[in-house]
Amino acid sequence: MLVAEDFFDLNNWAHPELFAGDDPVWQVFGRLKSHLAKVLQPNLEELGRSGPMLRETVVLYEGERLTTGFDLRPGDATKGSFQVIRDGKVLEEATVLYAGSCLMDGDIFIGPGSVVEPGALIKGPTIIGSYCEIRQGAYLRGHCLVGDRCVIGHTTEIKHSVMLDGAKAGHFAYIGDSILGNRTNLGAGTKLANLKIIDTPVSVKVGDKRYDTGLRKFGAIIGDDTETGCNSVTNPGTLLGRRCLVYPAVSVRSGYYPDRSIVS
Repeated sequence: MLVAEDFFDLNNWAHPELFAGDDPVWQVFGRLKSHLAKVLQPNLEELGRSGPMLRETVVLYEGERLTTGFDLRPGDATKGSFQVIRDGKVLEEATVLYAGSCLMDGDIFIGPGSVVEPGALIKGPTIIGSYCEIRQGAYLRGHCLVGDRCVIGHTTEIKHSVMLDGAKAGHFAYIGDSILGNRTNLGAGTKLANLKIIDTPVSVKVGDKRYDTGLRKFGAIIGDDTETGCNSVTNPGTLLGRRCLVYPAVSVRSGYYPDRSIVS
């Protein structure tokens, strides 16, 4: 039976209890909502109530909420090169929410050093880690758990999903009921389809055995360091091991692909 450790290095993951036990890895989806309800400590409640769209850029720094008196020097937030300057001093680990970003409610946590660009829309419950980029036009539909140094890019939609540290979906992606491992990268236009056309639960073939997941919605589980090419599509119930490569414009059939598979 495939468990989380078959796909992910969880040694430095901030939420190990989500993957605890010897259950099949897809059982994580049944625990995600309750896990978020248990651990989420919102830090944007007041902003969420005043929204949804922020009318001025807000900087969160050491418990302060700043709207004036700072300069922004844009850079790559995931590499720590985005800087907030106040009185000639760099405000280390400041969080930036640009004017024009939207918070649909206050059930949201955004970690230090992260940047939310104009036009991004976030629904709770959602946790976003440190040094992440939530780019213009991103749509987080709730029940999202995003690790550190992740990218959710332009017109990328994510719902009821997990992104481990360093996972990136920079352009035009759909992530539904899926898990992206450490340092995974979705090429532009990648779609992780999560709903079968036929009204039956998703099943997964592993070797000669087929497992009924019991899930009506189940996208993809993508192991550490795996990459997908532009405009690729994974069918519901796709499990890609570590360091796999998916060619551009490929439709990946459901089932399990071992580590280092090349799908063309």
